[in-house]
Amino acid sequence: MDSLSQLDQVKTTPWSGGRSPWSIEYGKLMMWFFLLSDAFTFSSLLVYYGAQRFSKTAWPNPDLVFQSIPGIKDSGAPLVFVGIMTFILIMSSVTMVLAVEAGHRRAKSQVVGWMIATIIGGFMFLGCQALEWTHLHHEGFWWGSIPDAEKLQEFFTGPVSNVAAQQFANLFFTITGFHGFHVFSGVVINIIILLMTINGTFEKRGHYLMVEKVGLYWHFVDLVWVFVFTFFYLV
Repeated sequence: MDSLSQLDQVKTTPWSGGRSPWSIEYGKLMMWFFLLSDAFTFSSLLVYYGAQRFSKTAWPNPDLVFQSIPGIKDSGAPLVFVGIMTFILIMSSVTMVLAVEAGHRRAKSQVVGWMIATIIGGFMFLGCQALEWTHLHHEGFWWGSIPDAEKLQEFFTGPVSNVAAQQFANLFFTITGFHGFHVFSGVVINIIILLMTINGTFEKRGHYLMVEKVGLYWHFVDLVWVFVFTFFYLV
C-alpha cells in the first residue's frame, strides 16, 4: 500500500509525464478536423484529374498553355506568371507565421502589421488568378468550350484531342476556382481577425489563439496550391 501511495504521489508532480498529447483547445481540434475533410475533397478532385490526364494519349502541354504574362507578354514565358503567383502565396504564408509568432508574444502592433501583409498577399494572388482566367478565356478555354481546331493545335505538341482539351478546361477552372474560393474565404476571415486585433479583442481575452487557428487554415490553402501547381502546371 505504501509503495502504491508513493507512485500515486509521483504522478501528481510536475515531472509526471509532461503535458498530455490530447490536451488541445477545442476550436483548434475542430479546425484540424475541417482541414482533414477539406483535404479529402481536394484529393478526390486532383486524383480524378490525374486519372483523366494519364488515361489520354494526348493532353494540352502546360508549357504552351501557360506561357503568357497577362498585360506584358502573350507568349514565350512558360510558367513565369504562375511562378510569381506561387511566390506571392508562399510569402503570405510566411507573414502569417510571423503574425502567429507575434500573437504568442502578445505584440499587438506586430500582429496587425503581419496580418495586413498576409491580406495584401491574398488579394494579390486572387488578382493574378483573375488575370490568368481572363487570358485563358480570351484564348477560348472555358467551362464547356475550347478554342477552334486551328487555335487548339497551338496547345498540343502531338495529336490534338478535343475531349482532352475540354476535360482539361473543365477541371482547371473547377479546381483552381475551388481553391480560389478558399483563398478568398481566408482573406475575408483574416480581415475579420485583423479588425478584432485592432479593437483589442484578443488583448482582453489574454491570448491570440484565433490568429493561430486562422493561420492553420491559411497554411492549408498554401499547401493545397503546391499540389494544384504540380498537377496542372508541371505534369
